[in-house]
Amino acid sequence: MRDYLIEKLYECSKKPYQKYFKKNEPWNIDKDSLMDYPEGTLGFGLGNFLYKNHFDLQEKLEDHDIIHVLTNTGVTVYEEIGMQYYLLGNGKTSLYLFMVILTGTVFYPKRMSYFIQQFKRGKQAHSFHYMDFSKMLWMPILTIQQTFKI
Repeated sequence: MRDYLIEKLYECSKKPYQKYFKKNEPWNIDKDSLMDYPEGTLGFGLGNFLYKNHFDLQEKLEDHDIIHVLTNTGVTVYEEIGMQYYLLGNGKTSLYLFMVILTGTVFYPKRMSYFIQQFKRGKQAHSFHYMDFSKMLWMPILTIQQTFKI
């Protein structure tokens, strides 16, 4: 029930967040085109992630799925919350991030050790959350992960 509630909160908040808070331009690429990138690249990894999870790219929210790929974070509700903890540890701050962390902590207190572990992982990595990943699609995932200690 709590997973359902969190997912509904996300669905209700996603459109206003995209429209009013995300100022970046959409990438104008689809997941089929991502599969044309060489294996091992960020572009191919993103396409593979989208297909594997039956997702489509969400306009102006493309970076979110890139973070999943780079951090090897799953897509369950508590893993999504954990990824926000990771990003907080990596230096990202936003109203949306804090809302997810607050809501997630209240709904998943038994996952607090996982959340703290993710925060520490993010803190150990070099700051990368702010990068323009659309320009990095040809880069090997492993190179990015090693460079930023992800």
